[in-house]
Amino acid sequence: MPKVFVDWLNGGYRRVLAAGLEFLGPATGLRPGVRVAVKPNLTFPHFRPGVMTTLEAIQAVVEGLREYTDTISICEADSGGYNRFCVEDVFRATGLDDLARRYGIRLLNLSRLPQQRIRVPTRWRRLEVPLPAWLLHEVDLLVTVPVPKVHANTVLSGAVKNQWGVIPDPTVRLRLHPCFSAVIWAIHQALPRTLVVMDGRWGLNRNGPMRGEPVELNWLLVSDSVLFADLAMAELLGFSPRQVPHLREGCRRQGVRSLAEAECNRQLDEFRKAPFRLERAWTDLPGWLAFRWRSLAWLAYESPFAQLLHRMLYLVREPFY
Repeated sequence: MPKVFVDWLNGGYRRVLAAGLEFLGPATGLRPGVRVAVKPNLTFPHFRPGVMTTLEAIQAVVEGLREYTDTISICEADSGGYNRFCVEDVFRATGLDDLARRYGIRLLNLSRLPQQRIRVPTRWRRLEVPLPAWLLHEVDLLVTVPVPKVHANTVLSGAVKNQWGVIPDPTVRLRLHPCFSAVIWAIHQALPRTLVVMDGRWGLNRNGPMRGEPVELNWLLVSDSVLFADLAMAELLGFSPRQVPHLREGCRRQGVRSLAEAECNRQLDEFRKAPFRLERAWTDLPGWLAFRWRSLAWLAYESPFAQLLHRMLYLVREPFY
């Protein structure tokens, strides 16, 4: 049975994380010498609450993992979509460079590593999606450290969505948007065993993944299942999984009917605040349409008109980056 652990952060990240790992038990897969990759959410050039994983959460994960193994890496790929930026700059801006030196661990830019393609069947064709070969062959355990937030295109972003960032090239991610559900679950199938440590210090309400209203939630969620972690997140934020297409698809693929099929340490009701809501602006419409239709994704990101279209959009909407 999958397990989901949630608790308040009043006692600090380390205490809650230790309790969460103890609750999961052997399902963590943690053992001496295990090779671990930590994947935070670093989708902006500098830290923004509700948008990115906090440095405190990443440090707590590293300290907790060091009780089991010394083979730890923190990884992320370049981001920025159509306006690409280098994740090494983010490592420096967020303090991860200093943290890595202090603990003697590696920081890896997944965009600079050799790639291996996986095949993803979709309704109309078979896609080939590039992934870092290191993640597929030299990592035993992936610890994903996402942030709970609403998302203008996917409705919610959490543990499942966080692995979209392992695709090395941001422009490839844009081209794959119309096949998001199929591609993201194929990625999860290809990746090693995954643990979730969801950083609920802040959440992002009203709009996302970059713009929105940061809300202090003050909880940490630990799970041995990316799907059930996100089902719990949806309930905590006041959404039904049926509202989130990639969660509907995950439940269909895994034969899951509800969160009740997981073992939770506590009732989730006590961690709920006012329900979150998604409020798309009219300027989100072009991106939302390109997310849903392949022809529009080509027009927006690959066609000879792409640059002109983006310049026109930026006349009425400030660029995210």
